Amino acid sequence: MVFDFFGDKKKVVISMSHIGALPGSPLYDAKGGLNKLIDDALADVEKLQAGGVDAIMFGNENDRPYVFKGAPSGIAAMSAIVQAIKPSLTVPFGVNYLWDPIASVSIGAVTGASFVREIFTGVFASDMGIWEPNCAEASRLRHNLGRDDMKLLFNINAEFAHSLDQRPIELRAKSAVFSSLADAILVSGPITGEPADASNLRKVCETVTSVPVFANTGVNINNVADILKHASGVVIGTHFKVDGYTWNAVDSDRVQRFMDVVNKLR
Repeated sequence: MVFDFFGDKKKVVISMSHIGALPGSPLYDAKGGLNKLIDDALADVEKLQAGGVDAIMFGNENDRPYVFKGAPSGIAAMSAIVQAIKPSLTVPFGVNYLWDPIASVSIGAVTGASFVREIFTGVFASDMGIWEPNCAEASRLRHNLGRDDMKLLFNINAEFAHSLDQRPIELRAKSAVFSSLADAILVSGPITGEPADASNLRKVCETVTSVPVFANTGVNINNVADILKHASGVVIGTHFKVDGYTWNAVDSDRVQRFMDVVNKLR
C-alpha cells in the first residue's frame, strides 16, 4: 500500500494539472482572468480522470520565473482555482506551489489536499539563486493547521538546480526520512520533462524502504516499465500533453495509452 487514500492500488500514477500563470506573474492572462484558469485546468482534469490516473497534483509551473516565496495574489488565486475544481474530482489530489513549502502546505491545508510536493530539504545553486528551503517551518505549519494526515512528498534533487550537499543522493534521501519526517521521496531529472538518472532512482529505492519512492520527472510510455520495477509510483506531466510539450493541454489519447500500459504492469 502506497498511501491509505490510494486504497489497495499499487504502482500509482500521480498526474499533473499545470495551472496557467497566476495573477502577479509575468505570463498571467489578465483578460482571461481566473475563469479561464479554472476552465483550462478543469478541461485537463476531466481528460486525466477519464484516462484512469490515480491522483492529480495541481502545480503553478507556468509562473516563470519561479520564486522562493509565493506572493499573496498567487497563493490566493491557486487556492481559489483548486477549490473551484474540487467538486469535479473523483481521485485524490495534491498541490505544489513552486518553490515555496509554506505556500504549498497552506494551499494544501485549506483546500483539503491529500498530499503536497515540494523541495523541503537541502541547499542548491539554482536558476533562481541560492535555494534554502525551511522544512521545519513547513512541517510545523502542517501540524498547527491540523493536517498531519496530509502527506509531504520530498523532492530531493531539485529541477533547475544543483545540490551543494555532496553526500550521495541515497544518503540524502535516507536522511530526509530520518531527520525531516518525509512521507515520500521523489527523484527528479535536471529539468521538468527530463527523466531522473536511472542509477540514482535505483539507489534511492534500494536504500529508502520505509516510505514510498516516486520518479518525479521524465516518465513516459517507453520507460515506465523499467521505472516501476523499482519505484512505488510516478509523477507525470509533460508526457500527457499534446505532442509531449510541457506547456500544451492534456492529450486524452496519450493518457489512455500510458494507463493501459501501467494497468498491465500492476
